[in-house]
Amino acid sequence: MQQMKAILIGAGARGARSYAPYALDFPHELKFVAVAEPDPERLEIFAREHSIPQENCYSSWEEILDQPKLADFALICTQDRMHFEPTLQALSKDYHVLLEKPMSPEPAECVRMEQAAKEAGKLLTICHVLRYTPFWQTIKRLITEKRIGEIVSIQLNENVGYWHIAHSFVRGNWNNSDKSSPMILAKSCHDMDAISWLMDQPCTHVSSYGSLMHFHKGNAPEGSTSRCLDGCAVESQCPYSAPRFYLGEGLGWAGHFTKEKTRENIIKCLQENDYGRCVYQSDNNVVDHQVVNMNFANGATAIFSMSGFTRHQERRIQIMGTRGEIRGEEGRIKLMDFLTHEETEIKIAEQTSGHGGGDSGIMKRFLNEVRNYNGGDSLTSASASVRSHLMAFAAEQSRLNHGQSISLHDYYQLLLNDTQQKGSGVHVALGN
Repeated sequence: MQQMKAILIGAGARGARSYAPYALDFPHELKFVAVAEPDPERLEIFAREHSIPQENCYSSWEEILDQPKLADFALICTQDRMHFEPTLQALSKDYHVLLEKPMSPEPAECVRMEQAAKEAGKLLTICHVLRYTPFWQTIKRLITEKRIGEIVSIQLNENVGYWHIAHSFVRGNWNNSDKSSPMILAKSCHDMDAISWLMDQPCTHVSSYGSLMHFHKGNAPEGSTSRCLDGCAVESQCPYSAPRFYLGEGLGWAGHFTKEKTRENIIKCLQENDYGRCVYQSDNNVVDHQVVNMNFANGATAIFSMSGFTRHQERRIQIMGTRGEIRGEEGRIKLMDFLTHEETEIKIAEQTSGHGGGDSGIMKRFLNEVRNYNGGDSLTSASASVRSHLMAFAAEQSRLNHGQSISLHDYYQLLLNDTQQKGSGVHVALGN
């Protein structure tokens, strides 16, 4: 088997800890030969783990992409608003690209990235890792085999978890859409992609409601302070207490802001960094709950619900067909047949890599696609991703317009006209 070589742009949690470990587990398949990361500590750690020489370590994506082509593909895991330019530059440098989701917070940039990949004749694969998990692949197989007839309706719940929304979307990197992305894109473009993939029909209309209902200053309890450790009078009774979480069940999540996970160091960090802020007195503006209604070309419908107010972090799906029903949650899939009344339960084995096996699953498949590339698209190509991204963008537009129904065709035409006026030369079809 030919070993593939890669460069990593962005050695944060997703790049360095979710995808790149594949090279350490399967060194005969993948080798990272260069890395770009502005944080000196992260840069040094990644270089040491992957035996990357100092001359191939760079502090910015501009520096690494200024070099002659160094590898077969680029893995780009920068922050959301730093995806567009390095992706276009990498494609122009003849790299295949594996890009962390979302593609971009800007609809026009998503469409342009897809077109750039086509023009370059290279793979641009988006990390919609759900498609690569045994759980979701099993559901897709049951649908493809017509085990429930034709899909009439899908209901998908994403239970974010009260602690996860506080960590990532109130205190963390994705708490403000002006700096990152709207919640429906940053957290739930996975779900939009899964619904689009399972339905296998063009989405025609979207409507949505949601708000930042709880995590704002208007709900700050009397006696609360700007930081949990600043003498907050209600910290001991607050379910979102930073010290309770990061010194307890969230000890592993403290690794997002410190390498030394001693109690003394965690407390020091919580006194200084954003993760120690009161959830009611942060600079967050993304929603903490949202629902999306979708209509598809064949008349089928889908409902998606995202909520931060759940005890556990999980997804639950119900797919209703003309001959049966599928329900899935927590590694268990139940198939119910209307004719025979038979119920079949499928248990998915616990996976060793993140996102239910999706992190390693996408790496393995992408390597094979690069190794055997002769044109064509990948499973989660930019073309497929643009469709689900536009569903998310339309949902956010609907939410901001009090639930107004948005025509995907009209929305796309407005986007197309705008980009053409700006001279981007965008031409792309939304249909499956």
